[in-house]
Amino acid sequence: MAASQDALRVARHDGPVHPGRHDVFRLPAQNASVADARGRVRARLRDWGVDLEVTDDAGLVVTELFTNAVRHTDSEKITCSLLALGRVLRVEVTDQGHGRTEPRTRTAEVDEECGRGLLLVSVLAQSWGVGPAEDGEGRVVWAELPCSPALRHP
Repeated sequence: MAASQDALRVARHDGPVHPGRHDVFRLPAQNASVADARGRVRARLRDWGVDLEVTDDAGLVVTELFTNAVRHTDSEKITCSLLALGRVLRVEVTDQGHGRTEPRTRTAEVDEECGRGLLLVSVLAQSWGVGPAEDGEGRVVWAELPCSPALRHP
């Protein structure tokens, strides 16, 4: 499966993506898939030799983005992409159908259980954003985390 157009544009801008530093997977848009996505991201980053702090942060970011895609879109499948681009690890979550609102940070009330996910992403990531999916039917929510360039060769 190919990376999103946005990811490919970033790869061209920041240099080539090492063939072993790119992973894409697709899971059903179900609550149970969130843990699977987090586990797959953590396992891949361990394989790449990414340090534990970045691995933990990326696991949290994918948990938040994947959960939002499950809860706020009408998707059947959700695609997750990891790209190691020099000193940046890019995490992308692509849904199949737009939600009612654009993803954005907000201030949750003290007694609210939800509403802090994108705030957490904004703290962990050096940047994040939203764009249209390649097929125009959904959207990509991405986050870039600082990452050590000393990744282990596969």
